[in-house]
Amino acid sequence: MRKTFFKQAKVFPWITNVSLYGCLFAGGDLVHQCISQRDEIDWRHTRNVAVVAFSFHGNFNYFWLRVLERRFPGKSASMLVRKLLLDQSFASPLATSVFYTGVSFLEGKDDIFEDWREKFFNTYKTGLMYWPFMQFLNFVLMPLYLRTAFMGCSAFVWATFLCFSRQSGDGTAAVALAWILSPKKKFLASSTTEDK
Repeated sequence: MRKTFFKQAKVFPWITNVSLYGCLFAGGDLVHQCISQRDEIDWRHTRNVAVVAFSFHGNFNYFWLRVLERRFPGKSASMLVRKLLLDQSFASPLATSVFYTGVSFLEGKDDIFEDWREKFFNTYKTGLMYWPFMQFLNFVLMPLYLRTAFMGCSAFVWATFLCFSRQSGDGTAAVALAWILSPKKKFLASSTTEDK
């Protein structure tokens, strides 16, 4: 299966990368909902996240990574630093903004900038702890035709965080970690009560 994916990524790089990115990003929303232990999956929310991921994030990242490589080719230290600085100063704020406003727009909110105003800065700071490392690995280890797919794998974790932040968090890693640990504590407490 892996060989088939690599072959398809070389023959059809755009569709393969964007499709994988969009599916993984939407999968992050499903993971968020499962960790939240909801009674039912909100498929409408997952659809909205998928629409934003397929229509903007996957496509933007596919072309953005090619522009960066064309402008700053290679893996020398100076080229890597330039790519990382540009990625974190331009692409990251743009992608975060599009997520918050895009999903709010698709949900029909009256003020599509509300989540963005409340959570953007914290989310951006949290992303600075995650994305530079992931992009460094991407620029160093991945051939250009697989970079968007690698970002999709990284975005799976990031989308889980974004969906949590948008629905219940404030965009900080501390609140997200407390949320992740909270259901486990409740589960452990209920299972020990049942054992007695």
